[in-house]
Amino acid sequence: MESLVSIVTPNYNCEKYISETIKSVLNQTYKTWEMLIIDDCSSDNSIKIIEDYIKKDSRIKLIKMKKNSGAALCRNKAIEISKGKYLAYLDSDDLWEERKLEKQINYMEKENVDFTYSEYTHIDENGNSLNLKAKIPKKLNYLKMLFHCFTGCLTVIYNQEKLGKIYGPNISKSNDYGLFLQVIKKANKARGLKENLAYYRIRKNSISRNKWKKVEPHLYLLNKIENINIFASLFLIFTNVLIKKIYKYERG
Repeated sequence: MESLVSIVTPNYNCEKYISETIKSVLNQTYKTWEMLIIDDCSSDNSIKIIEDYIKKDSRIKLIKMKKNSGAALCRNKAIEISKGKYLAYLDSDDLWEERKLEKQINYMEKENVDFTYSEYTHIDENGNSLNLKAKIPKKLNYLKMLFHCFTGCLTVIYNQEKLGKIYGPNISKSNDYGLFLQVIKKANKARGLKENLAYYRIRKNSISRNKWKKVEPHLYLLNKIENINIFASLFLIFTNVLIKKIYKYERG
Protein backbone atom coordinates (compact mmCIF):
# COMPACT_ATOMS: atom_id res chain seq x y z
CA MET A 1 0.00 0.00 0.00
CA GLU A 2 1.37 3.40 -1.01
CA SER A 3 2.00 6.04 1.67
CA LEU A 4 0.58 9.52 1.19
CA VAL A 5 2.91 12.17 -0.25
CA SER A 6 2.07 15.84 0.31
CA ILE A 7 3.30 18.03 -2.55
CA VAL A 8 4.05 21.63 -1.57
CA THR A 9 3.47 24.14 -4.40
CA PRO A 10 3.55 27.91 -3.84
CA ASN A 11 1.90 29.88 -6.64
CA TYR A 12 2.11 33.54 -7.57
CA ASN A 13 0.96 34.73 -11.01
CA CYS A 14 2.04 31.56 -12.80
CA GLU A 15 -0.87 31.22 -15.22
CA LYS A 16 1.60 30.55 -18.04
CA TYR A 17 3.10 27.49 -16.33
CA ILE A 18 0.80 26.13 -13.61
CA SER A 19 -1.18 23.87 -15.93
CA GLU A 20 1.96 22.10 -17.14
CA THR A 21 3.18 21.77 -13.55
CA ILE A 22 -0.09 20.20 -12.41
CA LYS A 23 -0.08 17.83 -15.38
CA SER A 24 3.39 16.59 -14.41
CA VAL A 25 1.91 15.60 -11.03
CA LEU A 26 -1.21 14.03 -12.53
CA ASN A 27 1.05 11.93 -14.77
CA GLN A 28 2.94 10.42 -11.83
CA THR A 29 3.02 6.62 -11.74
CA TYR A 30 2.81 6.95 -7.93
CA LYS A 31 -0.84 7.81 -7.29
CA THR A 32 -1.18 8.40 -3.54
CA TRP A 33 -0.57 12.12 -3.17
CA GLU A 34 -2.16 15.43 -2.28
CA MET A 35 -1.05 18.57 -4.11
CA LEU A 36 -1.24 21.60 -1.81
CA ILE A 37 -1.16 24.72 -3.97
CA ILE A 38 -0.78 27.83 -1.82
CA ASP A 39 -1.73 30.93 -3.79
CA ASP A 40 0.03 34.11 -2.69
CA CYS A 41 -2.66 36.60 -3.80
CA SER A 42 -2.23 36.11 -7.55
CA SER A 43 -3.71 38.77 -9.82
CA ASP A 44 -3.63 36.72 -13.02
CA ASN A 45 -5.76 33.79 -14.22
CA SER A 46 -3.85 31.07 -12.36
CA ILE A 47 -6.52 30.57 -9.66
CA LYS A 48 -9.15 29.85 -12.32
CA ILE A 49 -6.83 27.32 -13.96
CA ILE A 50 -6.17 25.59 -10.63
CA GLU A 51 -9.87 25.49 -9.75
CA ASP A 52 -10.63 23.83 -13.10
CA TYR A 53 -8.18 21.04 -12.25
CA ILE A 54 -9.66 20.66 -8.74
CA LYS A 55 -13.05 19.93 -10.33
CA LYS A 56 -11.44 17.00 -12.14
CA ASP A 57 -9.22 15.65 -9.32
CA SER A 58 -9.90 16.11 -5.60
CA ARG A 59 -6.28 15.32 -4.73
CA ILE A 60 -5.46 18.88 -5.80
CA LYS A 61 -6.20 21.48 -3.13
CA LEU A 62 -6.03 25.27 -3.30
CA ILE A 63 -5.32 27.41 -0.24
CA LYS A 64 -5.40 31.19 -0.64
CA MET A 65 -3.19 33.40 1.50
CA LYS A 66 -4.98 36.43 2.96
CA LYS A 67 -2.10 38.73 2.02
CA ASN A 68 0.96 38.46 -0.19
CA SER A 69 3.50 36.75 2.05
CA GLY A 70 6.28 35.23 -0.06
CA ALA A 71 7.30 31.67 -0.88
CA ALA A 72 8.63 30.86 2.61
CA LEU A 73 5.33 31.43 4.41
CA CYS A 74 3.41 29.75 1.58
CA ARG A 75 5.53 26.62 1.99
CA ASN A 76 5.12 26.77 5.77
CA LYS A 77 1.35 26.98 5.39
CA ALA A 78 1.37 23.88 3.21
CA ILE A 79 3.58 22.06 5.71
CA GLU A 80 1.18 23.00 8.51
CA ILE A 81 -1.88 21.48 6.83
CA SER A 82 -0.14 18.58 5.10
CA LYS A 83 -1.22 15.05 5.98
CA GLY A 84 1.40 13.01 4.13
CA LYS A 85 3.98 10.66 5.54
CA TYR A 86 6.30 12.23 2.97
CA LEU A 87 6.75 15.83 1.89
CA ALA A 88 7.80 16.77 -1.66
CA TYR A 89 8.36 20.19 -3.19
CA LEU A 90 7.43 21.50 -6.62
CA ASP A 91 7.24 25.18 -7.52
CA SER A 92 4.47 26.33 -9.84
CA ASP A 93 6.69 26.68 -12.91
CA ASP A 94 8.78 23.51 -12.57
CA LEU A 95 8.14 19.95 -13.79
CA TRP A 96 8.63 16.33 -12.73
CA GLU A 97 9.45 13.20 -14.66
CA GLU A 98 6.50 10.79 -14.45
CA ARG A 99 8.33 8.21 -12.27
CA LYS A 100 9.81 10.79 -9.90
CA LEU A 101 7.72 9.98 -6.83
CA GLU A 102 7.76 6.25 -7.48
CA LYS A 103 11.54 6.04 -7.75
CA GLN A 104 12.33 8.18 -4.72
CA ILE A 105 9.71 6.72 -2.38
CA ASN A 106 10.64 3.14 -3.33
CA TYR A 107 14.30 3.94 -2.69
CA MET A 108 13.53 5.57 0.66
CA GLU A 109 11.48 2.66 1.89
CA LYS A 110 13.87 0.00 0.63
CA GLU A 111 17.01 1.66 2.02
CA ASN A 112 15.45 3.28 5.13
CA VAL A 113 16.44 6.79 4.06
CA ASP A 114 14.74 9.86 5.52
CA PHE A 115 15.81 12.45 2.93
CA THR A 116 16.33 12.10 -0.83
CA TYR A 117 17.03 14.37 -3.79
CA SER A 118 17.98 13.87 -7.43
CA GLU A 119 19.58 15.43 -10.46
CA TYR A 120 17.54 17.90 -12.50
CA THR A 121 17.97 19.80 -15.74
CA HIS A 122 17.33 23.40 -16.72
CA ILE A 123 14.66 24.44 -19.21
CA ASP A 124 13.84 27.88 -20.57
CA GLU A 125 10.55 29.78 -20.31
CA ASN A 126 9.15 27.78 -23.23
CA GLY A 127 10.14 24.39 -21.85
CA ASN A 128 13.16 23.91 -24.11
CA SER A 129 16.21 22.18 -22.67
CA LEU A 130 19.18 24.41 -21.86
CA ASN A 131 21.47 21.33 -21.84
CA LEU A 132 22.50 22.07 -18.27
CA LYS A 133 22.20 19.36 -15.60
CA ALA A 134 22.71 19.77 -11.86
CA LYS A 135 25.38 17.50 -10.43
CA ILE A 136 24.73 16.09 -6.97
CA PRO A 137 26.74 14.16 -4.38
CA LYS A 138 25.52 10.68 -3.52
CA LYS A 139 25.57 11.47 0.20
CA LEU A 140 24.90 14.63 2.19
CA ASN A 141 25.07 15.73 5.80
CA TYR A 142 24.58 19.03 7.61
CA LEU A 143 28.22 20.11 7.39
CA LYS A 144 28.43 19.42 3.67
CA MET A 145 25.18 21.32 3.10
CA LEU A 146 26.62 24.38 4.83
CA PHE A 147 29.27 24.61 2.13
CA HIS A 148 26.67 24.46 -0.64
CA CYS A 149 22.96 23.79 -1.15
CA PHE A 150 23.34 20.74 -3.38
CA THR A 151 19.62 19.92 -3.30
CA GLY A 152 17.27 21.43 -5.85
CA CYS A 153 14.02 22.23 -4.03
CA LEU A 154 11.99 20.57 -6.80
CA THR A 155 13.72 17.22 -6.18
CA VAL A 156 13.59 16.94 -2.37
CA ILE A 157 11.42 14.38 -0.57
CA TYR A 158 11.69 13.64 3.15
CA ASN A 159 9.90 11.54 5.75
CA GLN A 160 7.73 13.98 7.67
CA GLU A 161 6.10 11.26 9.74
CA LYS A 162 9.46 10.35 11.23
CA LEU A 163 11.12 13.78 11.38
CA GLY A 164 8.07 15.82 12.34
CA LYS A 165 6.80 19.11 10.93
CA ILE A 166 9.75 21.39 10.27
CA TYR A 167 9.27 24.96 9.07
CA GLY A 168 11.57 27.14 7.01
CA PRO A 169 12.83 30.63 7.97
CA ASN A 170 10.85 33.62 6.73
CA ILE A 171 13.53 35.17 4.53
CA SER A 172 13.19 36.42 0.96
CA LYS A 173 15.70 34.01 -0.56
CA SER A 174 17.40 30.80 0.57
CA ASN A 175 14.30 29.91 2.62
CA ASP A 176 14.21 26.42 1.11
CA TYR A 177 17.93 26.07 1.88
CA GLY A 178 17.22 27.02 5.50
CA LEU A 179 14.40 24.50 5.68
CA PHE A 180 16.51 21.66 4.32
CA LEU A 181 19.36 22.47 6.69
CA GLN A 182 16.94 21.93 9.58
CA VAL A 183 15.58 18.72 8.06
CA ILE A 184 18.98 17.23 7.31
CA LYS A 185 20.05 17.75 10.93
CA LYS A 186 17.38 15.24 11.95
CA ALA A 187 17.57 12.81 9.02
CA ASN A 188 19.27 9.45 9.55
CA LYS A 189 20.59 9.49 5.98
CA ALA A 190 20.39 11.94 3.07
CA ARG A 191 20.97 10.30 -0.31
CA GLY A 192 20.90 11.43 -3.92
CA LEU A 193 19.52 9.54 -6.92
CA LYS A 194 21.94 9.95 -9.81
CA GLU A 195 19.34 10.45 -12.50
CA ASN A 196 17.34 13.34 -13.86
CA LEU A 197 13.88 13.38 -12.29
CA ALA A 198 12.85 17.05 -12.65
CA TYR A 199 13.06 20.19 -14.77
CA TYR A 200 13.91 23.60 -13.33
CA ARG A 201 12.58 26.54 -15.34
CA ILE A 202 14.84 29.55 -15.84
CA ARG A 203 12.78 32.71 -16.25
CA LYS A 204 13.96 36.17 -17.24
CA ASN A 205 14.12 38.69 -14.40
CA SER A 206 13.49 35.97 -11.82
CA ILE A 207 14.53 36.97 -8.29
CA SER A 208 16.52 33.74 -8.06
CA ARG A 209 18.71 34.96 -10.92
CA ASN A 210 19.73 38.15 -9.11
CA LYS A 211 22.80 36.95 -7.22
CA TRP A 212 23.30 40.14 -5.19
CA LYS A 213 19.78 39.94 -3.76
CA LYS A 214 20.61 36.45 -2.49
CA VAL A 215 23.68 37.43 -0.44
CA GLU A 216 21.95 39.29 2.39
CA PRO A 217 19.33 36.61 3.23
CA HIS A 218 22.00 33.91 2.82
CA LEU A 219 24.21 35.73 5.32
CA TYR A 220 21.28 36.16 7.70
CA LEU A 221 20.49 32.45 7.43
CA LEU A 222 24.01 31.33 8.29
CA ASN A 223 24.85 33.98 10.88
CA LYS A 224 21.55 34.56 12.69
CA ILE A 225 19.60 31.33 12.20
CA GLU A 226 22.40 28.75 12.10
CA ASN A 227 24.45 30.75 14.64
CA ILE A 228 27.66 30.66 12.63
CA ASN A 229 30.04 33.58 13.27
CA ILE A 230 30.18 36.32 10.66
CA PHE A 231 33.61 35.43 9.24
CA ALA A 232 32.77 31.75 8.84
CA SER A 233 29.42 32.72 7.32
CA LEU A 234 31.12 34.93 4.72
CA PHE A 235 33.53 32.10 3.94
CA LEU A 236 30.62 29.68 3.46
CA ILE A 237 28.89 32.13 1.11
CA PHE A 238 32.11 32.27 -0.92
CA THR A 239 32.29 28.46 -1.08
CA ASN A 240 28.64 28.32 -2.17
CA VAL A 241 29.38 30.60 -5.11
CA LEU A 242 32.62 28.81 -5.97
CA ILE A 243 31.11 25.32 -5.89
CA LYS A 244 28.20 26.46 -8.04
CA LYS A 245 30.62 27.93 -10.57
CA ILE A 246 33.07 25.04 -10.85
CA TYR A 247 31.07 21.97 -9.87
CA LYS A 248 27.29 22.31 -9.70
CA TYR A 249 26.32 22.00 -13.36
CA GLU A 250 27.47 20.07 -16.39
CA ARG A 251 26.52 20.20 -20.05
CA GLY A 252 24.33 17.51 -21.51
